[in-house]
Amino acid sequence: MKRTYIKFRCTIYEKKLLIKRAERAGISLSEYCRNTAFGRNVIERLSAEQLECYKTLVDFKNSFTRIGNMFRKRNPRLESEVQKLAREIGEHLKNFRK
Repeated sequence: MKRTYIKFRCTIYEKKLLIKRAERAGISLSEYCRNTAFGRNVIERLSAEQLECYKTLVDFKNSFTRIGNMFRKRNPRLESEVQKLAREIGEHLKNFRK
């Protein structure tokens, strides 16, 4: 049970930064300060957009693995897989131009 308070001074900017980092990690400011003070790694949670990008990268990684396997086995589907993946990447890149 936590009963004792510890206070420390910081600038307004530092306080806002600490609050923002705690929010990104999905924990309270107190918990964030305790974790960092004890050298624990605090991991920020991914936003919905970041999570979507991560999933896309996983899909691309899997596609490249399949292509590598086809190349190694001299599979005739290799060319169509490479073209398909290139089109997918092109579509995702269009989203960055918006």
